Amino acid sequence: MAALGALVKKGWSVRRFVVLLCAPLALVPVLLSLPPKEGRCLYVILLMALYWCTEALPLAVTALLPIVLFPFLGILPSNKVCPQYFLDTNFLFLSGLIMASAIEEWNLHRRIALRVLMLVGVQPARLILGMMLTTSFLSMWLSNTASTAMMLPIANAILKSLFGEKDTTKDMNRDTEENQASLQQNKLYTVPTEMQFLASTEDKDLTEEKEVTSDGLADSKKEEEYKTNIWKGFLISIPYAASIGGTATLTGTAPNLILLGQLKSYFPECDVVNFGSWFMFAFPLMLIFLLLGWLWISILYGGINLRGWRTKKSNIRVDAEARAREVIKEDYQKLGPTKFAEQAIFFFFCMFAIMLFSRDPKFIPGWASLFAPGFISDAVTGITIVIILFFFPSQKPSFRWWFDMKAPNTETQPLLTWRKAQETVPWNIILLLGGGFAMAKGCEESGLSVWIGGRLHPLEGVPPPVAVILITIVIALFTEFASNTATIIIFLPVLAELAIRLKVNPLYLMIPGTIGCSYAFMLPVSTPPNSIAFSSGHLMVKDMARTGLLMNLMGVLLLSLAMNTWAKSIFQLGTFPAWANIHAENATSLLTTVENVTLSALNKI
Repeated sequence: MAALGALVKKGWSVRRFVVLLCAPLALVPVLLSLPPKEGRCLYVILLMALYWCTEALPLAVTALLPIVLFPFLGILPSNKVCPQYFLDTNFLFLSGLIMASAIEEWNLHRRIALRVLMLVGVQPARLILGMMLTTSFLSMWLSNTASTAMMLPIANAILKSLFGEKDTTKDMNRDTEENQASLQQNKLYTVPTEMQFLASTEDKDLTEEKEVTSDGLADSKKEEEYKTNIWKGFLISIPYAASIGGTATLTGTAPNLILLGQLKSYFPECDVVNFGSWFMFAFPLMLIFLLLGWLWISILYGGINLRGWRTKKSNIRVDAEARAREVIKEDYQKLGPTKFAEQAIFFFFCMFAIMLFSRDPKFIPGWASLFAPGFISDAVTGITIVIILFFFPSQKPSFRWWFDMKAPNTETQPLLTWRKAQETVPWNIILLLGGGFAMAKGCEESGLSVWIGGRLHPLEGVPPPVAVILITIVIALFTEFASNTATIIIFLPVLAELAIRLKVNPLYLMIPGTIGCSYAFMLPVSTPPNSIAFSSGHLMVKDMARTGLLMNLMGVLLLSLAMNTWAKSIFQLGTFPAWANIHAENATSLLTTVENVTLSALNKI
């Protein structure tokens, strides 16, 4: 008990302590109910899934468990586990994170955001659209969390210029009433403070004036409700736009890269998914979803009034919009003229996107065809660009030094220093990706994925379009309560085997599962962007649940539409590909071996 108390004092909750100790023991029956190697691998996966869902350990620490458990349990040797943490997919993601650090270092994101807001206008619906467009664009290249954290301060500044400081009087009064009720229930009575006494005196003196201005109070109440709704609409649109925008590029969010890595592990011959092909599929889907999401949020929170298109704006709103316009202009002017460093970062950012897109776009030969086949990947492209950031000067270089021997030899700061990269890059995400790839490798080598596929017979009669909708719904609901990265790591092996059982292109099921992980809109705990917006104190859980429910439904339906229309031509989803057929043949032979081993073990019993 003393040890437990010490742990609690050190910050450990009893729940975490119980999960850490009891989970390994509770999962022991798994080891006994399956063939030896498959059972041990499933034991590790279930243990990691439990730790990820409960966060008994930090997510990145849980991702390191395969390095320890796979060799000890005889699933994989360490020389096969450890390389999974540094695949080329990890370095592609790392290049995106470093590029994001450089953009943040020179405030390029802020200049882009303010410029977009100046273009779209200052009416609330237009401002919400501007915030969503900017956040989604940033989230395509930066992490969803970073995009939300960058945009929320800008949104708060605009909201304060529109409406002033958020009125917290009602909340304070409600808290005061609750406190007084609880005190009186315990036979205690409160003494009014000086401010409360003065307020009550003013109320008594101004009773007649309030009666006279009852109509004015009604208008004031409507304005207060309008202000509160617009404030909520602004705050809730930013994390939603970040989650939607992250799906548009391979580097936008971790699940996209996990899909790419697991495809290379399960189907080494699959080469149809790269930065260009993914962008052609996901970018139109992102734009459609973003537009419909903006309409829904604007209608729900009063940015678009369907009944009052012809009603004249009140003077209060006209003045507020004028103030917001001035604030945006003033903030933009504070940035000053565009610096050489910003221009350089923007140039390399464009090069980063163009080179990734044009490496192997499939519909035309890419620049990678100039080199030996299979040697150039997206990781090579991304790392090439970010290396330049560490030595390219942040100030306009002068060529005087080359011709004037007396010119001062002063060292110029590069666009990005390694110290800044160390401080700002979330290295834990790299470990989390590696843990997912190690888990996928363990499933493949141990035969667990094949064993799972053999238990999916009841689903073989489900039509593939129905399977896409069901998969997206299940994963979108699961990721409301668990990390989207952990969710896709757990589900992708099952989806790959299910696709082989259904004799459909594995991408037809794996892509909806991957994107569905990003469609978590209903709860504050669903994603870090949701949590950041909720922590502002102006949103309630019911606001997110009410708004997010329809967002989830729209996402599921739009994703199903995309998979059955333009995705079919981009990824050749209409046929069962040769690269999947080879895996299916290997899986069938391995499944026969597994079944024979299982039957022989049962006969011995």
